[in-house]
Amino acid sequence: MPDKKTIEKAQKDKREGKSPSTQAGEFVHEEIDKIRQGEHGARSTQQAIAIGLSEARRAGVDLPPPKKGKVKESTRKSAEYAYEAGQGERRPKRRPQVSKAVSKALEHEPKSTASHEALSQQAKRAASRRTAEERSAAAKKAAETKGARGRKQAAQKAARTRAHHA
Repeated sequence: MPDKKTIEKAQKDKREGKSPSTQAGEFVHEEIDKIRQGEHGARSTQQAIAIGLSEARRAGVDLPPPKKGKVKESTRKSAEYAYEAGQGERRPKRRPQVSKAVSKALEHEPKSTASHEALSQQAKRAASRRTAEERSAAAKKAAETKGARGRKQAAQKAARTRAHHA
């Protein structure tokens, strides 16, 4: 169950006109924090991200499930279910035994999957699967929703990073 603060952050992102994936990012951040605090673990970084995306869909973020052939069929079905539940199209069944079993299983998973290094490697892998054109389009879209102040801060941060590496 996501925190109230997380849902509020996602709603703020929506009001600011940010994309559904950015709104869902708030839930992924929360999941990473939970793992770092030791509430539970994850088998892989992808699993941690997937849990966050599922929470986002259930909370009503307009993030449609992946298309057929993009991911495993079971993953797609799960995402579809979460999406429909979040959009109010179906009433999710309460399954306390399953819920408890999942929580217990996740407690035994490693916590290192949410480390800075693991997340960095995951981001690099994900970016390498995209074309330069796709990466560029994503950056342009992000810059549009940042606003003048946000762009200025990003530019200053980039300048500091370049100076640090020079």
